[in-house]
Amino acid sequence: MNRTLTVGVIGAGRVGAVVGAALNAAGHRVVAAAAVSAASRDRAARLLPDAAIRPAHEVARAADDLLLLAVPDDALRDVVAGLAKTGALRPGQIVAHTSGAHGLAVLGDVHGMALHPAMTFTGADADVARLDGIAWGVTTRDRAFATRLVADLGGIPEWIAEDNRPLYHAALAHGANHLVTLVNEAADLLRAAGVEDPERVLGPLLRAALDNALRLGDAALTGPVSRGDAGTVAKHLDRLPPDAVGTYLALARRTAGRAVAAGRLRPQDAAQLMDVLSRVAVGSVG
Repeated sequence: MNRTLTVGVIGAGRVGAVVGAALNAAGHRVVAAAAVSAASRDRAARLLPDAAIRPAHEVARAADDLLLLAVPDDALRDVVAGLAKTGALRPGQIVAHTSGAHGLAVLGDVHGMALHPAMTFTGADADVARLDGIAWGVTTRDRAFATRLVADLGGIPEWIAEDNRPLYHAALAHGANHLVTLVNEAADLLRAAGVEDPERVLGPLLRAALDNALRLGDAALTGPVSRGDAGTVAKHLDRLPPDAVGTYLALARRTAGRAVAAGRLRPQDAAQLMDVLSRVAVGSVG
């Protein structure tokens, strides 16, 4: 940036407070923030100590240069409409929202951008450092400003077309959010199998699997499904608790399909495996 931006943050949740703190660290000034819950107020006090806590419309009026909207996806349109109705938004001000699923359409006639960090957040101070080097999914008509802003945040812009925002966001949610569910389900199953410290067992394995998947793609597939070991898979399904069977089946079918497409599993070797998976679906196995 060629100059210091005066910034307001509406939504001092896990994302808004952290991005605001990163803007402060880059030399900009977050002068006001809207924080409703006690947790948000505490987070703002910790990460945005110089920001006045004000109602949303007052935050918008205080943000001379950049207004950051970090509110839930489904609330974003109403927040923008409400601010416009009260006259809190004005020409020359840039409005940036952090929604992954939305682009520019949700802003209506307001000049702004979609500025989504491809990162998971806890709201802790350590999250600020995690922004360094990450990708930001950006949709905007002003690429020059967005490029400078993302650079100030230590990131790299990834330009996403308006109509591709939902697919972009689905990819990230599918990869990150569902990974958390999958890891925790695996940990629960290990505890049920008598393993006292599932994290110690899973940590090295899952880190290696993630690294291999990112480097090698489908060539990283290993295990009974990729080998077509139908008998082993049948044993898994026989012992899994009922609430875990559906997830296992869905992922096993998808894994088998990708293994065949990648040449890791011959179709003829997959036939018995797919038969087991199909029969489980109708309840005749397990």
